[in-house]
Amino acid sequence: IFLLRDQKLQQLTRDHCHKQYGRKTFLSRALGMDDHLEVDYQQLSLEEGDVFAFTSDGVHDWITFSEATQYLTRDAVDLELVAKQLVERALTNGSDDNLSCLLVRVESLPVTEVDEIHRELTQLAIPPVMEVGNKIDQFEVLRIIHSGTRSHLYLVRDSRTKRLYVLKAPSQNFSDDPQYLEGFIREEWVGRRINNASVMKIYERPSQSPFLYHLCEYLEGLTLRQWMHDNPCPPFDRVRHLLEAMVRGIRVFQRLGMVHRDLKPENVIITPDQRVVIIDFGTVRVDGLDEISRQLEEEVPVGSVDYIAPEYLRGEKGYHYSDIFSLGVMVYEMLVGKVPYKTSAAQQRNPQRFQEWVYLPARSRREDIPVWLDLALERACAESPSKRYQAMSEFLMDIATPNPQLVAEYENAPFIKRNPLLFWQWTSCLLLLLVMVEGYLLVGG
Repeated sequence: IFLLRDQKLQQLTRDHCHKQYGRKTFLSRALGMDDHLEVDYQQLSLEEGDVFAFTSDGVHDWITFSEATQYLTRDAVDLELVAKQLVERALTNGSDDNLSCLLVRVESLPVTEVDEIHRELTQLAIPPVMEVGNKIDQFEVLRIIHSGTRSHLYLVRDSRTKRLYVLKAPSQNFSDDPQYLEGFIREEWVGRRINNASVMKIYERPSQSPFLYHLCEYLEGLTLRQWMHDNPCPPFDRVRHLLEAMVRGIRVFQRLGMVHRDLKPENVIITPDQRVVIIDFGTVRVDGLDEISRQLEEEVPVGSVDYIAPEYLRGEKGYHYSDIFSLGVMVYEMLVGKVPYKTSAAQQRNPQRFQEWVYLPARSRREDIPVWLDLALERACAESPSKRYQAMSEFLMDIATPNPQLVAEYENAPFIKRNPLLFWQWTSCLLLLLVMVEGYLLVGG
């Protein structure tokens, strides 16, 4: 058996035979010759494009290694033709034995399991912090995009293809943190599994690299956070279009049984052609992965303050409606420039108490927001999952056109529920007035 990879031929197995005079040989090991069985075996990682050559001794004993290399590297497109050429060459060289030659090409491979990725990546070294001009493998650092305590992002150019990538390397600070490394490894597994224009791609690193890093799609544009700074009071239609684009990306995760769990403006990129792309998969939860992988228990809630769904604080793993909460908060912030809740220490200490989550109506911060739109935002950002949208399609529909049921419930609700902030403001004013009147009467008496 021979392996052709990257235009190089490698012999994987050898015959157990003994040479006699001239070219005469006889098998020294074969089934039934001895009273015990000896099996040769080895494990080999496959790559797409690998070509395996299986030949009998009537072929490989009559063709030199250099001749076989020339035939296989010259034209490996039509494998049937190359196999016939190898057999004919052996005949020309004088072979008088049975001639068998089978060529097999690896066209594609199944999706790599997370445990396989884990095994591969945990054996790699975390690269040192790099500067502009440094090289790692075949990539040259052109710009430092971000250098933080958790990771480093570099704009790099492939010296072979001249293509631009974003290289993401873990921080040395977390070299002994198995939970962090588990998330970093899971991010590559998720990124290589998804192929969609609304989700950032993660490409395969050079197979011989000794370093641990991600090779990510280079996306020109700005983050949603930057977009909000540039558009402090955007039109409703523009916000709806951005929401629809984000939902397209999140649905890709949903179809694969995944929950992003860290949706925030910094993890959404808007390209110059207005393509919206979801990035950062380090906290993605995959259905069933807990049972088949060695993932570690998360000691702290995932997600970011202000965008984290309340159920995460209660230790729940999160579901698709948890991503809906984060989307609702981002849409609210796009419209009014602030988030609908103030995440307090009390919420962190006792997340079971939903009354700590007081939704501040968006129309109290932006007067042109209609009631029906505010009601849709309130439901998307509902602190209790049971009161929240269970499907993104419902959220998209209600944010585009009024939901008669939500409007009717609002109009029939008591004033304290329709506008709790204004209710308590008026109540406070009345109490203050009563105290002042009582004090005046006491003084006058």
